[in-house]
Amino acid sequence: MDGLNEYRTARVAQLLEDFRTLQYYIAAAPTEPPNADDYYTEGWAALRQCAIDGQHILECAADTRVPTTSGGEEEQSKAELRQVHLDALARRHEAQKIFLRQQAAQRWIEWRDQVLQGGRPSSKTRAALHACDLQLRTELAAITDEDIYNDLLTSDMAFGRWTAEDPSPRAVVRWLRARR
Repeated sequence: MDGLNEYRTARVAQLLEDFRTLQYYIAAAPTEPPNADDYYTEGWAALRQCAIDGQHILECAADTRVPTTSGGEEEQSKAELRQVHLDALARRHEAQKIFLRQQAAQRWIEWRDQVLQGGRPSSKTRAALHACDLQLRTELAAITDEDIYNDLLTSDMAFGRWTAEDPSPRAVVRWLRARR
């Protein structure tokens, strides 16, 4: 018995609150362009995919398989909390990734609107719109699991959160892959 289950419980609660907040932002993002002709453009397609991914991470089942321990009730509780901790940390991680992708797509909408200035795409705007698309692809490619993990950990530490038993980046990515 290590006496840390209170910290483990508090950590899970923090992660779930962060996940809930991110889900709110994900659900609030637009998915339908004002002009139906823009439906299949890259930024709007990215926003729709983010909405789908956000719904998926919300609905995917938790892995509740926890091995039975031989150390008594507190050790069993510790094992269960660690499993829930991984689940909550991975969900928050994926929600942060989705949120960052949404932000990139929303910047794309702003850039595109600046290029079009209320008009429709034309041969005069083709090169600038292509540049917007390339910028979006570059930003989306730059959103990596490693960076997200490190940024969230840095933020948690800055807020004085207990991170001593946070699962590794590898464990988080393994959890995410198992739910795709």
